[in-house]
Amino acid sequence: MWTAPRGRCPPARAYDEPVTETLPPVGIDLFDVQRLQLVEVEAPPLAPEHESARDRVWSTAVQDNPTLFDGPAVACAELGWLGPHALRLSWARVTYRHYALRRVPGATALPSLFVNVVQPTDDGRVLVVRMSASTAAPGRWQLPGGSVEPPHGGEVLDEAALRGQAARELAEEMGIGAAPKVLRLWTVSRGENSSIGLTYLAPAFSEPALREGFAAAARAERAQGREPELDKIALVRSSDELAGLVGPHADYLEPVVRRYARAPLHRDA
Repeated sequence: MWTAPRGRCPPARAYDEPVTETLPPVGIDLFDVQRLQLVEVEAPPLAPEHESARDRVWSTAVQDNPTLFDGPAVACAELGWLGPHALRLSWARVTYRHYALRRVPGATALPSLFVNVVQPTDDGRVLVVRMSASTAAPGRWQLPGGSVEPPHGGEVLDEAALRGQAARELAEEMGIGAAPKVLRLWTVSRGENSSIGLTYLAPAFSEPALREGFAAAARAERAQGREPELDKIALVRSSDELAGLVGPHADYLEPVVRRYARAPLHRDA
């Protein structure tokens, strides 16, 4: 995922005071969402000078990191409450170079949209993973997950499709073959650059099963001639344990781990 300084996103419009949780670090919001409505819209047009500047920034980034790929992605155009715990999310098709607009003075980039998974162990810890040196965020600790991809052909992007993408990320990165139907939308985060994260809760696995799955996924990637996206995993029970992991952390990670640790009623998927 492209990373850059903070940007802007239209705020979620309130409806009958929906349950909203704001947790440190400052600027990270967690929304209690049980239902999503997704609506496709067109990405806003760019001024020619912003388009040219975006392409120059992207070209420089690719020179610095040749693994960057200008593939299709989904950006968030607007958030709005439909009712308590029901969120309307308008989305637009972009490619990854769109986020280079964050480094163009006077330009506005739509926030990115991603899915991730709280994968617990059977003794109450949470799996966190570290991005490898070949990625756009080397050394960063986060949850398993990735950017949302736009639908193809006659497919639609709905909550079921998002669950499917979250399950696929879990399988590719961790070798865990969880069926999409067993994942439950657990929280929605809004953080750096106003990026929107859809966090799903998975059924618990044992620590040996998680470690075996991670090793198998890494072997499968190397067998295909690819460097694994992740180079390390850890299991944490609290924010204090998370703070002991050296390296950058995704901005949503501490609030999500803390919410899970303090809300046992939310743990059963």
